[in-house]
Amino acid sequence: MGQAKIYYDSDADLGLLSNKKIVFLGFGNQGSAQAQNLRDSGIPNDQILIANRVDSYAETAKAKGFHVEHDFATAAGVADVLFILIPDQVQPRVFNEQFSPKMKSDATIVVASGYNVFFNLLKFQPGQDVVMVAPRMIGSSVRSLHEKGRGFPCFVSVEQNGTGKGLDIALALSRAIGATKQGAIASSVREETAMDLFAEQALWPNIIMMFREAFNVLKDAGCSDEALCYEMWMSKEPAEIFERAADDGFVAQLKHHSTVSQYGQLSGSLKLGGEAMREHFKDILYNQVLNGKFCKAFSQIEDDLDKEGSANPLNELYRRSEEMELVKAEKRVRARLAGLL
Repeated sequence: MGQAKIYYDSDADLGLLSNKKIVFLGFGNQGSAQAQNLRDSGIPNDQILIANRVDSYAETAKAKGFHVEHDFATAAGVADVLFILIPDQVQPRVFNEQFSPKMKSDATIVVASGYNVFFNLLKFQPGQDVVMVAPRMIGSSVRSLHEKGRGFPCFVSVEQNGTGKGLDIALALSRAIGATKQGAIASSVREETAMDLFAEQALWPNIIMMFREAFNVLKDAGCSDEALCYEMWMSKEPAEIFERAADDGFVAQLKHHSTVSQYGQLSGSLKLGGEAMREHFKDILYNQVLNGKFCKAFSQIEDDLDKEGSANPLNELYRRSEEMELVKAEKRVRARLAGLL
């Protein structure tokens, strides 16, 4: 694909949002952050509506001065712009049943995750704009960076341009939440979904596996639980390494390490060919993620995710994970050092 286009404040016109009713479906981490940033950018509070069921999130929204609507049909009917900021697995049921039938034919629907749009799980009207404005940070950072006058990385795209003004509206909304200050990167729901699911199903599972096996090998070699846990992650050194990588460069951050460490990491990594891993990664990307295999399988267990105990498949995965020696050792260490952590 090459280099992506990046949009800045000068590319966006906040005036396009004048007199538009902007509804946020959900007031969790992202909903709270983006709604507050939008208001800080000059969008009148009366133009913003939080659609949320009766719960603690709704009470938080009220405490922050927002108007809250518990009746989703009412919220849908007044929305010129709708931010869908509830979990991916509940979006199709809530949006398709309670919002889509009541929405204006020329409304703009905004997603922060490409999953449901890419896999065609949401029902849109042909005259509507469907755009993605997807901050690449957790909600608390989206809020705190905006308060400091700084921006944050964000993906932006137009997936359905029903009015012909989809990109203009998407950029205006990106600017309103603070995303164009640092630069909003042109992307697509395909790209966002591919990278997101690939990281979750290929990259991080292999990292977890490597930590697990490295722990086992070093423990068999006589290393203590305490030494291993602190050396491998509890010291927070890996977090500092990734932070340095973000600031200085993925490889350039190695210069902050000792000479022995630099030589060991660079020489060791360059010896590894990676062909087998590359084929494994390609298999996950094309035969599990992009072809919809995972989406189909996940859809079949979505209802079970609300169940208690072993009937919930996620709970069962956690139970199995707790059988890893790494997890057992960490529990022992944390129990022993409870007063120091």
